[in-house]
Amino acid sequence: MPAKPLPTQIMPPQTMRKMPKWIGVSVLLAGVASVSAVGGAFLAMSLGSAPLLQSTLSPSEAAVFSQGDPIATANSLRLPRLTRPVNVLLMGIKVIKSDVEDYEGLNRDGYDSLVDSFDGLSDTMLMLRVDPRTQRITVMSIPRDTRTNVNGTPTKINEANRDGGPALTAQSVSELMGGVAVDRYMRINVQGVEKLIDALGGVEVTVPKDMKYQDDSQHLYINLKAGKQRLNGSKAMQFLRFRYDDKGDIGRVQRQQMLMRALVEQCLNPTTIARLPKILSVIQSHVDTNLAVEELLALVSYGAQTARSDMQMLMLPGDFSSYEDYELSYWLPNYEKIDVLSEEYFGLANTHNVSDQSDRSALRVVIQDSTSDSVALQSLTNSLYDSGYFNVAVDPILNQSLDETRIIAQRGDITSANAIQEFMGIGKVRVESTGDLNSDITIQLGQDWLDQHGAAL
Repeated sequence: MPAKPLPTQIMPPQTMRKMPKWIGVSVLLAGVASVSAVGGAFLAMSLGSAPLLQSTLSPSEAAVFSQGDPIATANSLRLPRLTRPVNVLLMGIKVIKSDVEDYEGLNRDGYDSLVDSFDGLSDTMLMLRVDPRTQRITVMSIPRDTRTNVNGTPTKINEANRDGGPALTAQSVSELMGGVAVDRYMRINVQGVEKLIDALGGVEVTVPKDMKYQDDSQHLYINLKAGKQRLNGSKAMQFLRFRYDDKGDIGRVQRQQMLMRALVEQCLNPTTIARLPKILSVIQSHVDTNLAVEELLALVSYGAQTARSDMQMLMLPGDFSSYEDYELSYWLPNYEKIDVLSEEYFGLANTHNVSDQSDRSALRVVIQDSTSDSVALQSLTNSLYDSGYFNVAVDPILNQSLDETRIIAQRGDITSANAIQEFMGIGKVRVESTGDLNSDITIQLGQDWLDQHGAAL
């Protein structure tokens, strides 16, 4: 489809003073979301004397963020609660020495060290919506290579934070998503993510394949073996930063979502409360946000009460650029699909018929098999075809064993995913982008398909 015109930006925000940076902001919220009512009260007391805002917003910059009705109400007898849906822009910032100094200023060994600053490129960007009316939490991953308009110039969206801080980034993201309001922002630096995961006692995740990479200039050494394992902060950072495969940054976005869900599931464990002092220390040292303490507490309280199945993770729709058209590698936004998701999940005024889902004959369904049972796989493929799903493909075998089938709404089409789940009679529907990139629905086939259909097979 034709490229959508890129709107004109407001005047660039003023340069902010330097402070701390970086990457998996979802890790922070997952850690904080484990707090109970008692933990929340402790959080309020601990943060009461330490403002979370570590950068100065000018009046014009502050006005970029929604100034409408309050998002939370306070009550002396209980935790604050959300009063309306909230959109929060989450950014992970990584700044290395060569970003702010000439290469001649590097150490003699050529080590391009991390710099304690919030002023660099945003390595990770997520739009979070917490909606007490629909009782769901939605996260939109925005690839850092997304081509859009930043301050009037077509470029990668990760440059917005470097050029104008959180206000320019929020404005750029809002325009990219068709005018979605941004209520608040939160930034975390790279050191904070590693320390937070260590404070949480690590995270258990399935590494989908061997990951190995070496960059002596950054002292970046990635060496992870495939399989289910508990990663400490350092290894989790290796998992998050790896992008050296055929999927590039998009593959890294998928791994971020995998880690995010694993952290949410882990952090709902009440034993996490004992780790609050370490978690609070990381928050105070490595977070910059314009969320007031009572607003953060309201988000924490709501997140702790939200069912895991009500957490939905999307990826900004788009496609890889071709080298024939662009000198750099870009993720090219699909504005029509972005608008549909913005209306369905982020409160954008309805201009599309979002309920008009694809008919099953055109739906792109990909099956990823964890059973290693070719008969069961063929049985499912045949059953889907006989039921009108004519566009079905089989992806390489998953490098993990699943007890329960996952039906992934890769592009947010939960209606179609629910229809397939009802047809199969098994499995759990997930709205996330961890399936096949070219699919509408990815079926990750588990042991429950064999258990239910074993006799027939």
